[in-house]
Order: sequence, then structure tokens, then C-alpha cells
Amino acid sequence: MYIVNSNDNQPKEMYLNRDAEQTLRQLSQWYPIVAVTGPRQSGKTTLVRHLMADKAYITLEELDQREFAGTDPRGFLSQYPDGAIFDEIHHVPTLLSYLQTMVDNDRRKGLFILTGSQQFGLRDHLAQTLAGRVGLLELLPLSLSELFRRNEPVTLAEQLWLGGYPRIRIEGIPPAIWLSDYINTYLERDVRRLLNVRNLGSFQRFLRMCAARTGQLLNLSALAADCGITHNTAKEWVSVLEASYIIYLLQPYHQNLGKRLVKTPKLYFLDTALAAWLVNVKSPEELALGNLRGPLFESLVVGEILKWRLNRRQNKDIYFWRDSNGHEIDLLIEEDGSLLPIECKAGQTVATDWFGGIEKFLDITGSDQAWLIYGGDQKQQRKRVSVIGWQGLAAAMDLPNGSPTGQAVGIGKM
Repeated sequence: MYIVNSNDNQPKEMYLNRDAEQTLRQLSQWYPIVAVTGPRQSGKTTLVRHLMADKAYITLEELDQREFAGTDPRGFLSQYPDGAIFDEIHHVPTLLSYLQTMVDNDRRKGLFILTGSQQFGLRDHLAQTLAGRVGLLELLPLSLSELFRRNEPVTLAEQLWLGGYPRIRIEGIPPAIWLSDYINTYLERDVRRLLNVRNLGSFQRFLRMCAARTGQLLNLSALAADCGITHNTAKEWVSVLEASYIIYLLQPYHQNLGKRLVKTPKLYFLDTALAAWLVNVKSPEELALGNLRGPLFESLVVGEILKWRLNRRQNKDIYFWRDSNGHEIDLLIEEDGSLLPIECKAGQTVATDWFGGIEKFLDITGSDQAWLIYGGDQKQQRKRVSVIGWQGLAAAMDLPNGSPTGQAVGIGKM
């Protein structure tokens, strides 16, 4: 990542510290191989090259390196007796078997660092070939806590419109330009490779339909009908979007809370800027006044909690709850047998009627704490509910026991 110095017009490298750094260092002390996966352009290569600057770096995007590794894997690996970073390892999955033999004979930790894309089955290849030898790290785009280190104040609408991709937030490429190129690359390189899609326009229309449904229950039949495709095709395409880290399917929680519960997952875009661009939102001002503000805010909160947990290599263990009568909790975090219910409200003024559903859930479960994340900037304590402004979410998760009041609520510890 580079910025231009205004004095000499020469590009200077600027690295933004990532929350996953400690986890990556720890994994490299425990395992001979560490694999970093995540969506395209989330900062995987920048992270590993910064932390492992002493290692040789090889990108398997280069055709000559890819051919060498694929046709003569032993000769290729013999060049790196002290390990290396292999970028885009999914291009040569057969190399993993030879890596297994090499690290079994060497026994040093942190020897090889791999990056790659999960949509090409990288996790399956790693599990089958390198079980017990590889530490896995999933890296999503920049989190709020990482972005706040830049000390560049933004409004909530600006945050939702800009998202977290480093090229937009650090290099300053306009979202409409970069996201257009990003989607075109994704369609041409990934979708064509993974799916037998004759008309990529159909998939792009499907992608836009999904963006318009962020924060909603996933209804495959309705989605398929709106896009003119079969139910099975819609199911397959959703799986590809999930494997590509474009969307996240939040599963319902249904343990010990009654039988008449919704069992359909909710669909969330992991980057709010991408969802906003796909539905043709052209500015933060338009977003602030539009109907998508609430669902995008909910998507932001879901994404932030996922990033916090993944950056620390914790189990996701997040859910939502809804019964057949329409009672709902936006998010549930489960940790050590306890539940933390979280409600998301995009409004900037705390309203009394926001608390009815969450108080009812606390009564049902016997829990004594909940969070309400909202679009304002004040921190309050309303009986059992901690009210947290959106900019305070990252700080709240970093407090002891993950509670803004310091009490144990089960958000998780490193």
C-alpha cells in the first residue's frame, strides 16, 4: 500500500497495523506452516510481507513460477531451505503434499507462510494434506479499530459508503471506480473458473439482488424467481459468494429457546461499500436518506464482530434469534455457555421502544446483560442493556471480558 508524499511526489510505503498481527506471529511459533485466507484485496499479502520481511516472497500468479512449482515441485522447494512466503497458493494445490514432506523432515516453526483464496477449495486442500501442520488465519478487510488508527473522522454514512477495503480507505481510490474493477475481476477470474455461467450478466444481476437483501432472511425460492434461475442454481451461487467472503450467512440460534423458531439463515454482505455500490448508491448523503441504511448498519455490526473474532482466531459462534411470532434479536454471541444478545439500530437518538425485544429476550433466557449498538455516539446503561455508539463498538470488544461495564458477558478472550 502506498501514498504519495506531497513534498517529493515519490511513493512511500505506508503500512496500517492490523489486529491479526499478534495471531499471525503466534501461529508461526506453533506451526511449521501458516495459511492466510480471505477475500481478494483484504490485505493478506501486505500483512504477511510486513511481518515476515526476512522471508523470500514468491507469487504463484506469475505463470513461470506456477509452472515451475507444478511440474517440478521438489526442484522448486529446494530453492527455499529456510522457508518462504508463497502467495496465491491455490494456483498449485499439488505443492502442499511436497510441503508436508519438507516440514516433517525439518521441524522448524513458521517455515512457510501461504496465502490464498478459499473459494478455490484451499481450506479443504489444507485439511486433507497438512492436517496438524498448518495454522489457519482468515483476514477480512479493515476493521473499525484499524481504520480509527488513521485518525480520519468519518460519519456513519461515510463509513458505510466507504467500507473497509484497503485500496479505497488507504490509497484513496474512489469507491465507484475500484469496486467496479473489483467486481469485474471477480466475475471474470473467479466466477468463470468456478461456475459454468454462460452469461455473466445473470450472475451479476443475482449479486445485485443479494445486495438488496442484506440483513434479510435468505429466501432462495424468491431470489431464484426474481433472477430467473432455478432454486438449485441460486443455492450454488450463494455458496460461491459465501466461499468468496462476499457474503456471510448468519445462522439462527435454536438451542433450548423453544421449538417454534425460524431456521433460515440471514444474508449479510461483509463489506458495506460493496453492497451499497451494487444497489447503485452514489454518495454517503444518498445512503443516509435511503432505505438501505438500517440493513447496512446491521451488516457493519455483524462484520465488525466477525473481524474481531477471526483476527484473534476465535470460533465465530455468532447467531441471530427469531421466533414464529416475529420476536427477534439481531445477534447472539455464545461463549462458554453464556449468551450476549445484541440489537442494532441505525438511528442517532436512543428511543425507548428499542428496548422491548431485548428485555423480553433477557427475561426468557435469564441473562443479565445485553448490548444495543446504535448510530449515535453516546454510551449509556439502561438497566440490563449497555448502549454503545457505533464508534465505540471496537473499544467495547477490547475491554476485559468484552463488556463496556467490565462485567463478564462472554464476548471472548485471546
